[in-house]
Amino acid sequence: MKNRVKGIGGVFLKADDPKATSEWYKKHLGIKSGQWGGTFQWKKSNNPSQNGYTAWSIFKSDTEYTNPSTKDAMINYRVEDLESLLKTLKEEGVEVIGEMESFEYGKFGWIMDPNGYKIELWEPNDEEYEKLSTDDALNQMN
Repeated sequence: MKNRVKGIGGVFLKADDPKATSEWYKKHLGIKSGQWGGTFQWKKSNNPSQNGYTAWSIFKSDTEYTNPSTKDAMINYRVEDLESLLKTLKEEGVEVIGEMESFEYGKFGWIMDPNGYKIELWEPNDEEYEKLSTDDALNQMN
């Protein structure tokens, strides 16, 4: 596979008090977030008329979403062809977690790195994600 990861799709942190932590990030770093976290919008380098997005969110420290990892962070990487990539990674001996999931805003798959971090792989549908990030999440920002 030529193109595996195209960029960072999201950064997810764990915290005992996600609301207070989000407020800290808002106050000190200017990162606004709503119900689903924050979204950073950028222009695609190969097509500047199209937007791309990077998600940012804080989960409760006891979330099961990052299992089986016990780490306090998870990175989401944007990929081109998730199905082929997951197949290739499995063939290379990488631990694939669960089954691929599909939503209107993209496909998701998960792997473990050699240090115990769960990695989320996202084949985005940016047009649909834009609807989520600009309508719902931004309208719910504090």
